[in-house]
Amino acid sequence: MRRRALLGALPFAAAAQDQLATPFDLPARTDALRPLGGLELHRRAIGFGGFSAVHLAPDLTMTVLSDRGSWFAAPLVMRDGRPAGLGAITRGVLHDAQGEPLQRGHQADAEALVRRPDGSWLVAFEGFHRIRAYRRLDGPSATFAGPPGLEAAPANGGLESLALLADGRLLAITETLRDPADRGLRRAWTGGPGAWVARYYRPTEGFSPTDAAGLPDGGALVLERRFSFLEGGFTCRLVHVPRDALAGSGEISGTPVLNLPPDAPAENWEGVAVLPRGREWWVALISDDNENMLQRSLFALYAWTLA
Repeated sequence: MRRRALLGALPFAAAAQDQLATPFDLPARTDALRPLGGLELHRRAIGFGGFSAVHLAPDLTMTVLSDRGSWFAAPLVMRDGRPAGLGAITRGVLHDAQGEPLQRGHQADAEALVRRPDGSWLVAFEGFHRIRAYRRLDGPSATFAGPPGLEAAPANGGLESLALLADGRLLAITETLRDPADRGLRRAWTGGPGAWVARYYRPTEGFSPTDAAGLPDGGALVLERRFSFLEGGFTCRLVHVPRDALAGSGEISGTPVLNLPPDAPAENWEGVAVLPRGREWWVALISDDNENMLQRSLFALYAWTLA
C-alpha cells in the first residue's frame, strides 16, 4: 500500500551512481534480537523502487519484489558479520498466465512473496485481489485458489501479508479489511486452497499489517505500520505471534519485538523474511520508497539468538 511522507533524508553516505547499496549501522540492542546492520538500496542503480516484499535464501541470495510488478535478485554480501552490499543483480518483471508482462497499476500491485519448499513462488496482489503461483519469477503465472472473502477487501487494503508456516499452512492477513463489528481486527486466514480457515488478526492499535513471515518453531512475525503527518510520518513495529496463537480458528495476536524507530530508521517498512542460520534466525526487513525522492529503500538485518 502506498503512503507518501514529506520526510527529510537521513545523513547516509552518498553513493556512486552505479552502486547498488550503501551500508549503515543500526542502533544497539540488549535482548535476543541483535542488529547486524542495514543497507540503503539505490533505486537508480537497481532500476526501480517500491519494494514491498523480501526473501532471503540459505545461500544469501536476496529476492525483492516491487509493487510495480518488478523484482530483482542479488547476493547479499556480508563482511565481518555485517551487510556490506549486494553482488551482481538479476532483474525481471512478473507475467500473467500467457507469459505477458503485467500492466503497471492495479494488475501488477504485488505485495507479498512466499518461497515454497519445491522452489516455486506465491505472489499476493492487491487492487485486483488474488494469489498467483510462479515456478520461476521470470515465467508465466498459474492460478492459486485464494481465501474466500478476499474479494471484499478495499482496493488499496488487500492481502499485504502472506507467510508459509512451519506446518505447511499459509497465513494470510489483509491490511484494512475489518471485521463486521469493526473491533479493530483485520480479516485473516490460515490453511490453503480447499482448506482455508477464516480468522481475524488483532494489530497494535492504530497500526495495519504489511507483511508476515513464518518461524521455524511454528510461530510467525507480522510487520505492522502506522502513518501520521502529525506524528512525523511512519511508525512501524515487528510483532511475534507464537505458535499457539496460529492453531485452531480463533483470533490471532502477538507481542511487539521491534519498534521502528528507534530500532531502525523511520521509513515505510513493508517486507519481512526469516532465514534459519545455525543457532540463530536472521530477520530481514525492507522498506518501500514509493519511488518518491523524499523516501528511501532500506534493508535491515537482525539475528535472533535462540535460547
